[in-house]
Amino acid sequence: QVQLVESGGGLVQAGGSLRLSCAASGRTFSDYAVGWFRQPPGKEREFVAAISRTGEPTYYADSVKGRFTIHRDNAKNTVYLQMNSLKPEDTGAYYCAAESAIWYPTRASRYDYWGQGTQVTVSS
Repeated sequence: QVQLVESGGGLVQAGGSLRLSCAASGRTFSDYAVGWFRQPPGKEREFVAAISRTGEPTYYADSVKGRFTIHRDNAKNTVYLQMNSLKPEDTGAYYCAAESAIWYPTRASRYDYWGQGTQVTVSS
């Protein structure tokens, strides 16, 4: 098993930036593909970005392409989500998730392990 802890959320003005971190402990982190998902207030959880075990390929939701970047440092057991040009619609609870078997990057149901989430609030 792997345990995931997100950090880096907070309150930021529109146009600002945040970097989220997903720190893993437990099994070998490089065994896992990792995804970021978010849940806006009153809405369902949605896919944001994902990264393979080796760092390539990566996947992004259309709504964040060109603004968000996902990368990983397996030596530090951490995946990062750099978020630039933030918009109010990016507000929500952000979760990282890990999967070690067959990987469907955008499907939340296919991830076995989840963190507790970190809140991102973007003010207009």
